[in-house]
Amino acid sequence: SGIFAVFGMHLYLRRVLSSGINAEYGELITLGTMFGKFSKTEKFKLHITALDFISSYAKQKVWLKPGAEQQYLYGNNVTKAGLGRISAGTEKYDGVVVYNMNDLPLGFGVAAKSTAECKTTEPNTIVVFHQADIGEYLRAESTMS
Repeated sequence: SGIFAVFGMHLYLRRVLSSGINAEYGELITLGTMFGKFSKTEKFKLHITALDFISSYAKQKVWLKPGAEQQYLYGNNVTKAGLGRISAGTEKYDGVVVYNMNDLPLGFGVAAKSTAECKTTEPNTIVVFHQADIGEYLRAESTMS
C-alpha cells in the first residue's frame, strides 16, 4: 500500500516503511516511485517508472512476437505482424500493457484496433500505439527526472 503525493509537477507513489530512516530534516528529498508528470497545461503524462505497478493491475494486455520486441523497445508502434496475442475484449483506444512472450512487461500503449479488428486486419497495420517502454531508461537516461 502507499500514498500518492504531488511534488512540483511530479506524481509519486510513496510507500510507508516498516523500519525507520535516520535522516536530518531537509536531507531526504523524495522516497517513492514516480508515476508521471503534469505538463504546464495540466495534462498528465504517465512515466515508464510506473510500469511495475500498472502491469500488476492490467486488464488489457498485448504480447509481442520475439522479432517485434526490439522494434518496440526502440520506440516504434506494434503492427499486426508483431502481435503474438491480445487480451479478449480489448476495445479500440483502451490502454494496454505490452509484454514479451515470457510475460515480461516491456511497456504500455493504446490499442489502435480492437481484439475483433486485429483478427481481420492486414499484417502491416498498426495495432498498438507506443507510449512508453523500458528502453527509455537507456534512451533518455539523462532526462529521467
